[in-house]
Amino acid sequence: MSNRFAVILAAGQGTRMKSKLYKVLHPVCGKPMVQHVVDQVNKLNTQEIVTIIGHGAEMVKAELGDASHYALQEQQLGTAHAVRQAQEILEGKQGITLVVCGDTPLIRSETMESLFKQHEESKAKATILTAKIEDPTGYGRIIRNENGHVEKIVEHKDASEAERQINEINTGTYCFDNIALFEALKNVSNDNVQGEYYLPDVIEILKKQGEVVAAYQTPDFEETLGVNDRVALAEAERIMRHRINEIHMRNGVTIIDPANTYIEDQVTIGQDTVIFPGTSIKGNSVIGSECQIGPNSEIDQCLVGNETVIRQSAAFASSIGSRVNIGPFAHIRPDSAIHDDVKIGNFVEIKKAVFGNGSKASHLSYIGDAEVGDNVNIGCGSITVNYDGKNKFLTKIEDDVFIGCNSNLVAPVTIGKGAYVAAGSTITKNVPGNALSIARAQQVNKDNYVDKLNLKK
Repeated sequence: MSNRFAVILAAGQGTRMKSKLYKVLHPVCGKPMVQHVVDQVNKLNTQEIVTIIGHGAEMVKAELGDASHYALQEQQLGTAHAVRQAQEILEGKQGITLVVCGDTPLIRSETMESLFKQHEESKAKATILTAKIEDPTGYGRIIRNENGHVEKIVEHKDASEAERQINEINTGTYCFDNIALFEALKNVSNDNVQGEYYLPDVIEILKKQGEVVAAYQTPDFEETLGVNDRVALAEAERIMRHRINEIHMRNGVTIIDPANTYIEDQVTIGQDTVIFPGTSIKGNSVIGSECQIGPNSEIDQCLVGNETVIRQSAAFASSIGSRVNIGPFAHIRPDSAIHDDVKIGNFVEIKKAVFGNGSKASHLSYIGDAEVGDNVNIGCGSITVNYDGKNKFLTKIEDDVFIGCNSNLVAPVTIGKGAYVAAGSTITKNVPGNALSIARAQQVNKDNYVDKLNLKK
């Protein structure tokens, strides 16, 4: 097999996005467009990837890291000019170079592999990725000869009526013989209305030299979609979301309403888990098997065990064990570790806390900066008072503790193993194990107080 190289065009500003964010960094299902492209290209056994950067160059380099070499296109003077910037890295090397745009996040490695294969089998100097579309208005048409090879590409504005009836179009993705590509680029002219150097001109140059130009037609036009504005971005998101959800469903996950379920590209979900509508699962989240997630839940960068239920709740950057029941309307904030068989009920907030096996906070509590042991019961309305206005402090609740309703645990404080805290207490000192702690004012009843109050009116 020939050496393989790839050039990813990612230098355009993307003014139609009307955004401060550089175009190829706009996310599709949680991942920047250009990252989708690089990830797919990485599956092709390429020796070198060169990303052409321009606007937002440092941000793109920060996103892609060492997954690519980089070449800077200081002035955006067309696609041929962009590819020419890779000359210092690729010129003179034997092999095949793929040229693909960084704003085509839906393109698959399988399609690009088929493009390489067609290029090699046809012994072409250039091979164009094409697609058929019902309405080809605005696209360059592929004109083939009797051998099925490409005779020319005709832009819509230059096409005759007969040529405009052709619905096979140029997608803007190509394979080239690498040496032939950089030789032809030297002869590309900017003698046109825009004063730019266009990559399709390389095709015409190669044809005039008598070289074979082939084409591979993808059966799926959608994957060639280029994202140039927010409308196309939403369409790419819809297609990618459908693709991701279908993979999960075929792997044994039940998604009740795929059109209203939002799962990002890097998520893993176990078999027999059910995802209810309105749910978002993001980042590198891992959901175990036989879980129930949703409706209307948000899970971001979390590890969730098996048989766990999360209803109408949000969880971020935390680990959640097996057979845990969360919600409705619970909030798991970052750096929390919820162990197995735990109950986190409605309107409970957990922040940077460890929650031991079998423990529960069933409703209306805030547990922050805390270590909660096993088999602890935290009553309704109880909170760990962790912040003095400047610093955060730790609350330790050891195993088998019972915290009565509406208790305040003022950190730093430790509640010993097996202790009880009476309802309504404000605990400011450590509680020994197996003790009952009562910290509340003595009740005082003032007889006839209301009558006296009324006499003053």
